[in-house]
Amino acid sequence: MAIQGTLKSMSLTDLLQFLATARKSGTLKFDQGKITKQIYFKNGTIVGSKSNDPREYLGQVLLHYGKVDEIQLKVAREIQRTTGAKLGEVLVQQGFLTEDDVLNILKTRTLDAIYDLFVWTDGDFEFYDDEPPPEDLLLIEVEPTNVIMEGIYRIDEFARYRSLVPTDRTILELNAGWTSSLKLGKEYRQVLFFVEKRMSVAEICYHMHASAFHVYGQLYTLISEGLARVVGELPEDVPPPVKEVEDLPESVTEMVWSAERKLEDDPEAALEIVQKALEQQPNNPEAQALLPAAEEKFVKRVYASGTIGPKSVPHLRFSPSDLTTQQIDPQEGFVLSRINGSWDIQSILSICPFREADCLKMIKKLMERGIVEIK
Repeated sequence: MAIQGTLKSMSLTDLLQFLATARKSGTLKFDQGKITKQIYFKNGTIVGSKSNDPREYLGQVLLHYGKVDEIQLKVAREIQRTTGAKLGEVLVQQGFLTEDDVLNILKTRTLDAIYDLFVWTDGDFEFYDDEPPPEDLLLIEVEPTNVIMEGIYRIDEFARYRSLVPTDRTILELNAGWTSSLKLGKEYRQVLFFVEKRMSVAEICYHMHASAFHVYGQLYTLISEGLARVVGELPEDVPPPVKEVEDLPESVTEMVWSAERKLEDDPEAALEIVQKALEQQPNNPEAQALLPAAEEKFVKRVYASGTIGPKSVPHLRFSPSDLTTQQIDPQEGFVLSRINGSWDIQSILSICPFREADCLKMIKKLMERGIVEIK
């Protein structure tokens, strides 16, 4: 029997409980915009998960848990590109990690990807009976009851955190006497550094390579202990206009057709349309299937233009202090912080928690706005 619906019509807790009680085997798929996650079951037990969220890629998880630094990840990514080896294998070969380190972080990543679903406020799901997990997936064994207990805890905690930190656009500043918080540990000192720079919550998440749940919890602690306070909020993002889509069709099906027609001649416009379609209908199979093709063609077109290449080294045309006068969103801010005049595009992409196409789009637009240049 097919099971499908939305997280507004059936909670994740109820869904997991049903699959566990019925001792189901198969794949539970979730879609929210461009993000797709899958949880794999065997006889009602969770045996693994996968996600296309760049923040949950192995490299980003390693950065978040402090297992490697950005320089080590950059080195490993370059070796991976030239050898075709798996990232975990390269990290072990280079002596950055042990095999046990890699296995443990892979298990942690699997669970974190599932726990993150509990703070989704919407999304579509579908369960595919008896569909097996990928052959190369690291299998674990987790009782859904344990996951549900942690998930319920996160739902309650996140609601508590948001009583003091309302949105990811929130900006904080440090109170007098904040130096007493240095005893909290290295990670909190990192958070304090970003708060002092008046970064929004979203920006702090990107720079910490961390989930919203994790960062909200740390900021809640700082506010509760009187070390920081909320002072404002960034304005809501105004979505950029879609290129050449003045007469964009209203139906998702027509959007997909429009994107397909533009795919060869204008992959950037095609990508924008597909992304717009997925905003309206996250689980549309045609749009989901078209997204990777549009991303691939866009990336190839950018590199083929000769303006930006994997080995191109971007430079800032403004000083960091002058950048405050520009309208920079949190994702652009993260990319700009990694443009140091020595790292090439390939290196910047290797440590960014964004999809390659999205990152290149940002760099391209920053160049068009005169904020970044290629020398």
